[in-house]
Amino acid sequence: MSNQRLKDRIALITGASRGIGRAVALAYAREGAQVLLLARTRKALEEVDDAIKAEGGSAILIPLNLAHGPKIDALGPSLYERFGRLDILVGNAAMLGRLSPLTHVPSEHWERVLAVNLTANWRLIRTLDPLLHRSDAGRVIFVTSSGAHDGEAYWAPYSVSKAALEALAKTYASETAGRSVRVNLIDPGEVATSLRAEAFPGNDPSTPRQPDELAEIFVKLALPETNETGQTFRG
Repeated sequence: MSNQRLKDRIALITGASRGIGRAVALAYAREGAQVLLLARTRKALEEVDDAIKAEGGSAILIPLNLAHGPKIDALGPSLYERFGRLDILVGNAAMLGRLSPLTHVPSEHWERVLAVNLTANWRLIRTLDPLLHRSDAGRVIFVTSSGAHDGEAYWAPYSVSKAALEALAKTYASETAGRSVRVNLIDPGEVATSLRAEAFPGNDPSTPRQPDELAEIFVKLALPETNETGQTFRG
């Protein structure tokens, strides 16, 4: 299709096996991007790959646990050897952790939530920054949450990780200002995802918006002509 807005762009999406990540991967593939799907489980990634192929798109699967830092560090050199650049990074993967009073959060739960929601994204920036700068228009999008600001009781690990992620993204935006890389955040609001179902098991899953309703904002922020940086957009 001649009007594909992301034709030939190379896009890496974390948490791509379900929910928002899956919807973004499908949208990018429809727009002509070569999508790199990253998530823990190969079987779930293969299902997304099948859906992309059924629509004539192309995907590469990267089964990787974002809690394993050294494997993230190796990602940049591997992608450089294969592609030489990266045009789009979508840092979507996240975990909720246990909802409990601060004083009752086990240390291993705290550390794992921070590892996946925050530290993994820092490692991704560190390993992928050279590839993003080799793009003519590197675009970085992180998924945040209103929980970063609400200070809601019992949500500490998740809320703290998202608040820190926002600081991380805005710092990176400042450090890349005046160059070809743009860094923004999206707060999707209430969306029917597995994380939301985990947090609110009694809620009707059909009530919030569906993940594919967010696809357009992710496409727009990935476009080469997008100039905003260091901003948070409501999905």
